[in-house]
Amino acid sequence: MPWSRRRTRLNEALLQREVDGLKTTICCLRRELENKQGAVGRLETLLHERLTKIDHLVAQVDQLRHRNKALGLEKEILVEMIAAPPVDAAMLVPK
Repeated sequence: MPWSRRRTRLNEALLQREVDGLKTTICCLRRELENKQGAVGRLETLLHERLTKIDHLVAQVDQLRHRNKALGLEKEILVEMIAAPPVDAAMLVPK
């Protein structure tokens, strides 16, 4: 066999080996990408659930703040009522 044909076949074999190696690398990278995309999807789901929970808790805190404010006003009114001198019923009847 002439050297040029032998060299061509050798180059073809080397190129084929390189192509096979690159195919293997591509398959590995695709699988890794799919795994990472799956992980991202799961993290997005968890993030959505947590943000929903946070929104719910913020709304609950706002409701409790409003209720505390109302109770504070009610307390002030009751304190004023207790601190006021007693009213005699006879004083309320018109003459």
